[in-house]
Amino acid sequence: MNIEIWSVGKENEPFIEQGIQHYFHKIKPYTNIELHILQVPKKLATADAEKSKQIEEELILKKLQTHHYLLLLDEKGKMLTSPQWAKEYQQLMNRGVKTLVLLIGGAYGVSDIVKKKANATWSLSNLVFPHQLVRLILAEQVYRTYSILNNSPYHHS
Repeated sequence: MNIEIWSVGKENEPFIEQGIQHYFHKIKPYTNIELHILQVPKKLATADAEKSKQIEEELILKKLQTHHYLLLLDEKGKMLTSPQWAKEYQQLMNRGVKTLVLLIGGAYGVSDIVKKKANATWSLSNLVFPHQLVRLILAEQVYRTYSILNNSPYHHS
């Protein structure tokens, strides 16, 4: 199963990018993983929450393909432990999911249409983090998931 992390927002700071690439390198023996940053053109950027979500919705839906399994990350999503994440990932692989898309929405969240398109909604934490940091945390969590599934000593139960 290929993994794509989609994140609405701006490019990563160098220290964040370095961390993400560190985990992507560790994930490479297990699967292909990519980060796609969905940037709203500056001329369309707005402080209006609903308008922002609508613009971001268009970017997301334009990129979404039929072979994608869309997993939305949202603070109101299902809370899972790392072993539970691994179990859910394994079930997706067993179901033959070709590409898992982990979506990090914009500053105001995602539109109701994107929420309805999502196959599942998970939460990383009850805390709120900056988007760039979420990308790094998510990269680490994906590595942790594959470590659990492959009985690596990285994750200690």
